[in-house]
Amino acid sequence: MIDTLFSGLIHGGAYALVAVGVSLIFGVTNVVNFSQGSLVAVGMMLAWYCGSVLGWPLVPVVLAVVAATAALGWLINAGIIAPLEGRKPIAALLATIGVGQILDNGLQLIFGARTRPFPKLLATSNLQAFGVRFGTSDVVMVVFAVVAMLALWAFLAYGKAGRAIRATAQDPQAALQMGIPVKRIRNLAFVIGAVLSGIAGIFIGLFNANINPMNGGTIGLTAFVAAAIGGLGSIPGAVVGGIALGVIEAVGVFWFGDGAHDLITFGALLIILIVRPQGLLGPKTDVKSEPMTGTFLAGGRPIRLPWWGDLILAAAALATPFLFNDYLSGIGTQVAIYAIAAVGLTLISGSAGQTILGLAGPVAVGAYASALLTTKAHWPFLLALLSAGVIAAVCASVLTFPSWKLSGHYVAIATIGVGAVMVAIVRVAEPLTNGSLGITGIPFPSIFGAALHTQQEIYLLDVIVLILALVVVMRIQKAHLGHVFEAIGSDQEASEALSIRTGAYKALAYAVAAFLAGIAGSLLAHQYTYIDPTIFNSNMSLLILTIIVLGGMNSPLGAVLGSVILIGAPELLRVVPEARILAYGALLVVIIMFRPQGLFARKG
Repeated sequence: MIDTLFSGLIHGGAYALVAVGVSLIFGVTNVVNFSQGSLVAVGMMLAWYCGSVLGWPLVPVVLAVVAATAALGWLINAGIIAPLEGRKPIAALLATIGVGQILDNGLQLIFGARTRPFPKLLATSNLQAFGVRFGTSDVVMVVFAVVAMLALWAFLAYGKAGRAIRATAQDPQAALQMGIPVKRIRNLAFVIGAVLSGIAGIFIGLFNANINPMNGGTIGLTAFVAAAIGGLGSIPGAVVGGIALGVIEAVGVFWFGDGAHDLITFGALLIILIVRPQGLLGPKTDVKSEPMTGTFLAGGRPIRLPWWGDLILAAAALATPFLFNDYLSGIGTQVAIYAIAAVGLTLISGSAGQTILGLAGPVAVGAYASALLTTKAHWPFLLALLSAGVIAAVCASVLTFPSWKLSGHYVAIATIGVGAVMVAIVRVAEPLTNGSLGITGIPFPSIFGAALHTQQEIYLLDVIVLILALVVVMRIQKAHLGHVFEAIGSDQEASEALSIRTGAYKALAYAVAAFLAGIAGSLLAHQYTYIDPTIFNSNMSLLILTIIVLGGMNSPLGAVLGSVILIGAPELLRVVPEARILAYGALLVVIIMFRPQGLFARKG
């Protein structure tokens, strides 16, 4: 157990370094930087290259990582985040997600996807105490973490620039009026956060011994959870949250196995959000603004087609299965499935204005529910399809129920935890779901006893379900319920002043979105005929969200267009899958900066 606690402390120290950067940037800019984990990977891979390929010793490696990550931190803020000032911070949040995708997949293109040994810049197992072997690298990391935290505290407390950072965090407008160069201070916050992440990447590489360029995303998300547990914006909270999470993870994995890792991490996030949403050391304030919610469409309105235009599009969609070959029909099924999930998201993230960052969870529940009902209970496909949607909606609603009493960015954070917990439960429920091994032998869809074996037949089924989903969502948007959703998304405080129960309506919109996500999951399971938890990762959630950002946040038809562009077009370039994901990130950033209302929407 002692070595388990020691491992937890080491990992917790690394989490704390990254979490401090997350909290510092959030405190100054009110933006959660989801590219922070990618900067960890940049530091890790650059240190590997300098240490292994160039043969540099530790000090030049550290200096190279500091210089590179500092430049990236400045570039991210000055080139992407700062130009978004004046828009709702959801725009900056999504932009950092896009930047993270660019960095992650850029590293994969440059260095390759293989796992490789990290250079021994410091000894890693040359010391022993209390029966635990550890290395000089561990001691240096702990000392560095402590010194870095103390230095940062002293800098913020007594340094001129540090006091300017604190003033900017408290009130940017007042700081600007007092002559503080707010833009430069925000650049400085991003630079400090990026450098901390890069150095954390070096220590994580030393501790883990083997690295992969895609490790950063997981580390960054865990560090974000640590920052949220400690209290976003609180530097001491980030330290406490990082160390506490590292220890909790280590002990939990020791007791329950590695499969419970995500359940422990994101379960802890949900618990802290429900019990103390501002975090362990965050200030107890009533957050009324919605920094991670609301649309950033600047008055954008979805393009409405006349009834005959909708009919023409529906007829054209129904005709495509008869015109496509097997290959194109296979691509079409992917487009339709993602479009079904994205159409539901336009209600909650578009109309109601609540960002959902974990929709892969309901997709996974729908997929597993349908697979189990057809393989073990031998239910007919159509009944399993509808049941999958209902089960996904119920599970998502139950898990998010306590979150709707929260305000501000906490609800969006909670949806990350809910999505991850859903997939984690699937992974640990081995007697039912086969855990990480997944479910095989899922039958192809069958309609009234007639099995659909060809890609064209399955594609036709998906198109029909997509059209039904579009009809339902568009009818809701035009009805009184849809107007209530739009009122909440436009101005939540004004809606509450009119006695509208905004939390209840958001919960309803999310239930509809989860239902359609479950339907999409069912179709996916029966097309693949095999599923496992790795399919339903955070990239799936981000991709679905990117689809509606591209098409138009509150435009159902825009969701279809976004799916065609993001799923259909890159599928034709499967020979370079890493470049596809990089293109997703680049396109997300470009759309947010230059066409924030989406492709299938117009400015109001």
